[in-house]
Amino acid sequence: MGTAREPKPAKYFVALLSSDVDLLTAVETDLSPILSEIDARSEVVPWIASKFYEREMGRGLLRRFVSFSVLQSPENLAGIKLQTQRIEDNYRIVAAGRRVNLDPGYIDAFKLVLASTKNAGQRIYLRSGIYGEATLLYHDAAFHGLEYSYRDYLWPESLAFFTQMRAQYLTQLRKLE
Repeated sequence: MGTAREPKPAKYFVALLSSDVDLLTAVETDLSPILSEIDARSEVVPWIASKFYEREMGRGLLRRFVSFSVLQSPENLAGIKLQTQRIEDNYRIVAAGRRVNLDPGYIDAFKLVLASTKNAGQRIYLRSGIYGEATLLYHDAAFHGLEYSYRDYLWPESLAFFTQMRAQYLTQLRKLE
């Protein structure tokens, strides 16, 4: 029989999506009080994964990932998702809808986990209407997707960012031990 233990802290990130590059930068300022100082940013890349958000957010969507310097408990994921939803609402235009989409998640040594408000077979309920999903698994020295992984998380640029983020996380974790 195993012994229940608290998990090691995780390294959080947020996936930002908007058609306005200046808005991506503005939102970063709103995320820091929640998650700490940003310690890495991916390049801004055109989001061509689908047309799912175009109706609500317009064309020419851009994707960026940012990670944060302070490690936190994985149990904070649901609360962080709720806070990022409030940030989205602050930038919402009533007649036009959302201008930015924020998807928080974290990396630990074994996986990348995303928060979602939508239930699905692979998602586990956390609290307050928020679910968690292991979107990428780390094994054989690389991140690997699953059949339900979002396509943009499998792009080479995304995988490179997550791999660097994981290396930084492991360095931070060693300093805590």
